[in-house]
Amino acid sequence: MFDYLMAAKNGTHEIMIDRSRFICHVYRVESVEEANMYIHEVREMHNRANHNCVAYLIGENNEFGRAADDGEPSGTAGAPMLEVLQRQNIKNCLVVVTRYFGGVKLGAGGLIRAYGSAVSEGLKAIGIIRRVKMQSIWLICDYSLFDTLQSRIKSQGYAVGHVEYSDRVRLEALVEIVDAEDFEKWVVEFTNDSVVVEVGDVSFKELPYEG
Repeated sequence: MFDYLMAAKNGTHEIMIDRSRFICHVYRVESVEEANMYIHEVREMHNRANHNCVAYLIGENNEFGRAADDGEPSGTAGAPMLEVLQRQNIKNCLVVVTRYFGGVKLGAGGLIRAYGSAVSEGLKAIGIIRRVKMQSIWLICDYSLFDTLQSRIKSQGYAVGHVEYSDRVRLEALVEIVDAEDFEKWVVEFTNDSVVVEVGDVSFKELPYEG
């Protein structure tokens, strides 16, 4: 998996539906153990709430998933919450929706819409980022070429990382791993093979998401 979406940060967002409070807690998680820790914290924090419903997807390939209704009619809370994560391709994410009942029954359809909306609006308010596997590619060039090379790299939509100065300039380009081979060919052609190319580390980077 080279590219997937995550919540931008941990956070909460509240909506009101027919006098009931729905508080969506969003957490970035890397393991089931971490998810369980946050679930326990929310249930302790909101121990007087009527329901604390749960959904999560964990793993680059969604190896671990869970949906729990916490006393709501079966399939009306956890399942629609999980469906939002799946539909938006959000990974390594836990959502817990706390409900304080306001006295108006919503019915099965109303509950499904309410819990799904709580998660959708929570993610929208907190924000979503792209987590992308990036290849670090170092380019060693003369000072006379540096400004032009850096400008062209940026104009092509690639990111510039660190820059080191010695007898020559050592410039780091951060390239999505699926584009790394094309980038190297482009650099060689653009500079007439006048730069030294060194392939560096591979790591995940977080980038803005325009969804």
